[in-house]
Amino acid sequence: MTTRRAAATNDKALSAFLAAKAEMDTMLARLQALSADHFETHPDEVNWGHVGTLTHYASLLREITDSAFKEGEHAE
Repeated sequence: MTTRRAAATNDKALSAFLAAKAEMDTMLARLQALSADHFETHPDEVNWGHVGTLTHYASLLREITDSAFKEGEHAE
C-alpha cells in the first residue's frame, strides 16, 4: 500500500528527473548543432589549439558515457 506522502515524494522526484532530462536534452542538441557546424571552425583555420579544445570536450563526454554505460573506470 502506498501512502499519500510516498506518492507526493515520488511526484517531486519524477518532476526533478524530467527537468534534469530536459536540461540534458537541450545541452545535447546544442552540442550536436555545434558539431554539425564543425565547432564554428573552417577547415583552413584548424590549428592545434582547436585539436586541444576538441580533445578536452571529448574527454569530458567520455567521463559521462563511461559512467552511463559502465565502461572505462566505471566498468564493473
